[in-house]
Amino acid sequence: MSIYQITFSPTGGTKKVSDVFTKAFRHDSIQIDLMNTTVDFSSYRFKADDICIFAVPSYGGRVPEIAISRLNQMWGEHSKAILISTYGNRAYEDTLLELKETLGKCGFSCIAAIAAVSEHSIMHQFGTGRPDESDCNELTSFSEKIQHKIKEGNTSNNIVVPGKHPYRDYKGVPFKPKAGKACIKCGICATKCPVSAIPMNNPSKTNESVCISCMRCIVVCPYNARNINRLILTIAAQKMRKHCRTYKKNEIFL
Repeated sequence: MSIYQITFSPTGGTKKVSDVFTKAFRHDSIQIDLMNTTVDFSSYRFKADDICIFAVPSYGGRVPEIAISRLNQMWGEHSKAILISTYGNRAYEDTLLELKETLGKCGFSCIAAIAAVSEHSIMHQFGTGRPDESDCNELTSFSEKIQHKIKEGNTSNNIVVPGKHPYRDYKGVPFKPKAGKACIKCGICATKCPVSAIPMNNPSKTNESVCISCMRCIVVCPYNARNINRLILTIAAQKMRKHCRTYKKNEIFL
């Protein structure tokens, strides 16, 4: 048996949730980074006794399209899949349902799912500091419950998760990071961009039609040279406040 930690985490929040959850297995895990543009994801073929932990953020209530594209290249061979959707204290809508149905078509047996709050990747005032200590304790407890389910042999592919058809329509957000005067064109952002929206030969630019507003380039820039329009961000945050001000709880589906 192998444990795989398969993650799409541009700003690190989803990876932190996944790390806490996976650590409770007390077993070395194999890391698969869904953001890596150099990986041949079609080479991944899993075994029936493998445990695959899939963790993705919710973008407008959906799984990021590029993550779906890369997951569709894998084959599960009835391996056990645990689904994790993180969200920035607003809502995750159809994310878990879309993830479950995608993985089911790829041969995975989806045995459990979790919705976990993490700090909003764009508006950091929402879900600030989450997952916090209390969240981490709860994620550990969730992991132990799922491990118990596996030990009992209760691994049928019959979990019910929130969501509906058709999936929520998501057309992206108007936040496209741009480079400022501090940019020295080192190219780190271009290398790390999960959709290659930043040209390697001119990393101070951004292909806005390709950019998915994941904020990866802002996080990895060592010179703090990339940012988004502060006025648009402030206006959007005011609109979001009524949806995000209430403390949201983590959820488990067995």
